[in-house]
Amino acid sequence: MPGPIIIIPARLAAHRLPGKPLADIGGAPMIVHVWRRAMEAAVAPVLVATDSDAIAEAIRAEGGKALLTRADHVSGSDRIFEALQYVDGGGEFDVVVNLQGDLPLIPPAFLKAVLAPLDDGAVDIATLAAPIARPQERDDPNVVKVVGTPLSPTRLRALYFTRAPAPWGEGPHYHHLGVYAYRRAALELFVGLPPSALEARERLEQLRALEAGLRIDVALVDNAIFGVDTPADLERARAVLRQR
Repeated sequence: MPGPIIIIPARLAAHRLPGKPLADIGGAPMIVHVWRRAMEAAVAPVLVATDSDAIAEAIRAEGGKALLTRADHVSGSDRIFEALQYVDGGGEFDVVVNLQGDLPLIPPAFLKAVLAPLDDGAVDIATLAAPIARPQERDDPNVVKVVGTPLSPTRLRALYFTRAPAPWGEGPHYHHLGVYAYRRAALELFVGLPPSALEARERLEQLRALEAGLRIDVALVDNAIFGVDTPADLERARAVLRQR
């Protein structure tokens, strides 16, 4: 029977933290920590898709699978789609989880949670969000918010994603976490679409999917995780992992 695959896109170039997938955290490259969390989830085969021989070799040294992809991809979604064509042209995998390569602290349980909304056949793409507890995060444009219709205590139907503090009025705000589970057909449609107007304005590619009419549902988790984008983030991740 068809099933999911987890693909971790990783490129060596990064403006704010050059070479970050290979940055050392507790004696292992960051990309290896992300791969380990994905393996610990035990929900699907795991593949790293990269433009770097060094990243591929770091994963293979751990016994993992890595695939070299083109260097000119604009987004991780494009990279995982190329990888999917190489490893599964016949359609064995019907769901593709896009796990960013800069999330070394992601709990394995989150990778199970992101698959749950796809039990509903009407959902094209699933993702994650966590309640915002600190007011400064609500107002921070670097914290992406999801606006959605509650379907249950643990699930929303996404209506919009924004860097602004939305929605207005009393009630919870949700921090969007950049992990996605695509139905294969939805991923193929998504990467074939041109960038949309709202995507360009907000600098959020998931708006392209909403503008095209794809349905995105959101699984709610208890706490937000942070990605490693800057030297300060890297030191924070090192400190957290030292305490484990």
